[in-house]
Amino acid sequence: MDLASPRPSPSNRVRLQKYLAACGLGSRRFCETLIAGGRVSVNGVPVVEQGCRVDPESDVVRADGRLCRPQGKRYLVLNKPAGFLCTSRDPHGRRTFLSLLPRGGERLFSVGRLDHDSEGLLLVTNDGEFALRFAHPRHLVSKVYLATVNGRLSVGQVDSMKTGLASNGETLRALSVEFLRGRPGGAAEYRITLGEGRNRQIRRMFEALGFRVLTLRRVAIGSLTLGNLPLGQWRELSAAEIERLRREAGCLPSRTG
Repeated sequence: MDLASPRPSPSNRVRLQKYLAACGLGSRRFCETLIAGGRVSVNGVPVVEQGCRVDPESDVVRADGRLCRPQGKRYLVLNKPAGFLCTSRDPHGRRTFLSLLPRGGERLFSVGRLDHDSEGLLLVTNDGEFALRFAHPRHLVSKVYLATVNGRLSVGQVDSMKTGLASNGETLRALSVEFLRGRPGGAAEYRITLGEGRNRQIRRMFEALGFRVLTLRRVAIGSLTLGNLPLGQWRELSAAEIERLRREAGCLPSRTG
């Protein structure tokens, strides 16, 4: 396709749907539907081909007539309360984590999830490449949780959580399980470190052993800790925190902002 702009070197060009996603229009798949629907133009020329590449520095990209510019990268940590979903929108109108964050033009999403009834550290960003790499199993980024359950595990049960428990056709393992203290009514609190992120993993592991999780809070992901951030509050990550997390995710150093 002949675009009305000088041809930059191929190394500077990115796929159009990736560029649109970086501008906050939605996921890459959604941006592909915008292109297929003829709603995107490059340098005034409508584009309907998914393979089109653009130069972010020189090409003028519009969607529905509006100029598209990449967003500055943002990285936040949120102390999510129980009762909020880790999704951008819910068809049933339930509260999502986005209602706890400042309203702006960015398309923010969570890196990994906490279930509706869990609370604690939620990493939030608009950096899609970072999110995909950080969540990939090969990087084995550890996650630390505090769980209160309705009873105390035996030594054998602790060992079985580390060697593996069968649940719905999956084998679920913890890297470590540490007893912290007893709680009223015979309950007990544990610190659990995971190297993987299966759906409702900790709850399912305790259920497989006949226990029920009363409270569950995530306190760390990789080098990032919750610290004393109040429940329901958020903060921007520092430059040093971002670079540490990017290294853990196998990303190249990048400028933020």
